[in-house]
Amino acid sequence: MKVGIYGQFYHENSGKYVQQLLDLLHQKGVEVIIEENFLKLIHENEEINKTYSHFSTFEELDKSYDLFFSIGGDGTILQTVTYVRDLEIPIVGINTGRLGFLATVNKEKLVSSVEEILKNNYSITERSLISIKTSAPNENFDELNFALNEITVSRKNSTSMISVDTSLNGERLTNYWADGLIISTPTGSTGYSLSCGGPVIMPKTSSFILTPIAPHNLNARPIVVPDSTEIKLKVSGREEDHLVSLDSRIATLPVETEITLTKAPFNIKLVLLEEDTFLTTLRKKLLWGEDKRN
Repeated sequence: MKVGIYGQFYHENSGKYVQQLLDLLHQKGVEVIIEENFLKLIHENEEINKTYSHFSTFEELDKSYDLFFSIGGDGTILQTVTYVRDLEIPIVGINTGRLGFLATVNKEKLVSSVEEILKNNYSITERSLISIKTSAPNENFDELNFALNEITVSRKNSTSMISVDTSLNGERLTNYWADGLIISTPTGSTGYSLSCGGPVIMPKTSSFILTPIAPHNLNARPIVVPDSTEIKLKVSGREEDHLVSLDSRIATLPVETEITLTKAPFNIKLVLLEEDTFLTTLRKKLLWGEDKRN
């Protein structure tokens, strides 16, 4: 078996869990390749005897990987997706942070959970993504033109609202006067969109959610559309530029640039243990306010 490992940060007290994972994978004879910068962080914080191979770019990965471990929180998984892309490698999210809708493997149960995963005692949930194309070429969207959670247009360097002219499949919907507009996947429905009043959507629902951010027109409400919909946006305002974010990646676009959003041509595979269903996570993290540190 061959696995990749990625992490963004070395959280306080997370070292022992990283070591537990590496020790277990070594005991099971698993070939391990670690993202280069994360491997440096491990060496800076821990003494490890084994020498590990590393990767640093998407081009160094291929479909020979059986699993890809993401160590951190949901934000780390969003970054992991930029490495995995369309390679169809199942991602195992180990939650060493706080909130984990995507990173569902509890750090306190790491050893037992990973042992079950290595025995193939898990299921796969496939998550759709959203992609972007702009009327003027933008180098930020050449390769990483997709997002797992959401794509957002928002104001830049201004307290003034922006206008987001919005059409669906060529038919005009409305002109949002707001701080911005979030176009979310079902996966992203529990993220930024939820914070702005959007609905929670089950992961297998084939839809996008359009959620305005602090809209001036008070009758503007989130709307759910089929993910087969082509969404076109054009932002105008007092400033010459506005922001576009793809999950945690941010770029600047000139106003009046035409933005086209569609469903990405590939899905991301997430590993789920039997007890880690979406509804179980929703109950723990959201509906009944159970301890978010779990």
